[in-house]
Amino acid sequence: MIRLAIAALIAALALPGLADARIPRSAAAKNAFERANPCPATGQPRGPCPGYIVDHVNPLCNGGADAPANMQWQTTAEAKAKDREERRMCARK
Repeated sequence: MIRLAIAALIAALALPGLADARIPRSAAAKNAFERANPCPATGQPRGPCPGYIVDHVNPLCNGGADAPANMQWQTTAEAKAKDREERRMCARK
């Protein structure tokens, strides 16, 4: 449990300004997604996934569910572009 909290903190620090960074995320939902959808880079259901992040398809700030069904693996480059759009969208709300 503490490892998950540390991982979440590291992710938040590594990718500042994410649109949903201020909305608490469920570690249990993310873990369930990762178990069902192993990392594209390593094939492992847990642990680091170099070059990828777990992303919400419909952002939390837009009413998206914090559930595995609303999550996807996304490359860090794709995530940065999507996050810019999400920041704009969420700022208008």
